[in-house]
Amino acid sequence: MIISLLAVIALGILAWMGSMMGFQYVLGVCLPYTAVIVFLVGFAWRIIDWAKRPVPFSIPTTGGQQKSLPWIKPATLDNPSDKAGVWGRMILEVLMFRSLFRNTNVSIEGDRVVYWSSKFLWLFALIFHYSFLIIFVRHFRFFAEPVPFFVNGVEMIDGILQIGAPRLFMTGPLVIVALLYLIGRRIFNQKVRYISLLSDYFPLFLIFGLCATGIAMRYFMKVDIATVKVFVMSLLHFSPDTAALAKIGSIFYVHMFFLAVLLMYFPFSKLMHAGGVFLSPTRNMANDSRMKLHVNPWNPEKVYRTYEEYEDEFRVPMAEAGLPVVKKPEE
Repeated sequence: MIISLLAVIALGILAWMGSMMGFQYVLGVCLPYTAVIVFLVGFAWRIIDWAKRPVPFSIPTTGGQQKSLPWIKPATLDNPSDKAGVWGRMILEVLMFRSLFRNTNVSIEGDRVVYWSSKFLWLFALIFHYSFLIIFVRHFRFFAEPVPFFVNGVEMIDGILQIGAPRLFMTGPLVIVALLYLIGRRIFNQKVRYISLLSDYFPLFLIFGLCATGIAMRYFMKVDIATVKVFVMSLLHFSPDTAALAKIGSIFYVHMFFLAVLLMYFPFSKLMHAGGVFLSPTRNMANDSRMKLHVNPWNPEKVYRTYEEYEDEFRVPMAEAGLPVVKKPEE
């Protein structure tokens, strides 16, 4: 945890010092282009690599009754037996984190083991992902002119409380609160802390730094938004406006640096569950082992012999041993 936190702080200091020492072109142009290329190539490579791997066994996660006899009610979502059930489970898993909703905790009360429902992880994970999605959609304002209608709609709903000037977007504090819970869970929950690695803490602190610098730019350390949009649009047209680089504050380059590191880190980290969930055989397979034979694609082609061919080869030894044969051996 400490190493991850210090690494993110060091990245922020490095970006700040680089912007103060005249490396705006590297931080604002070279690094973003490199990050996007690494992200796209790495993401595609991981997905293609996973898609090419055969599934030797039928291994869907089964959280309910399998379809069997007509009078036994099956669990169509927890133990789907057809594609419709798989689609239903995948949609609920991706959009609503259904498996997390069923999360439970266990504790010892006196001489009894007590299981109880625990919805906090599901709630804060849902808040984090949807807040991050809305923030991502709001940033389309910097990538298009005129601004798409759906971006204005999202901003209107996100800032509907009309607090402050500039108005407060609800997703800003919500994503920070959700991240603090996810980080605190790994720090203060003894069982979770025991299994947590650097690869678990680093992306949380990195995303926290990314969101914190974004909030700082909007409410505290103001930057020229118009200049930022001109610069971002010039990046999209592959003609970077170098004149705008010196007009943007250092906090913007720290924000961009965190984003670039996140993009480059993404394909090689646990964050790839965003794409891997669709290729997981425990989720995308129907549990139809009682209706269909799952053939291992790794099995080599087999040459089968009929009984007639077997008997033709061993008829005489079989008859001499007293074994029954269909045709008697010729004298």
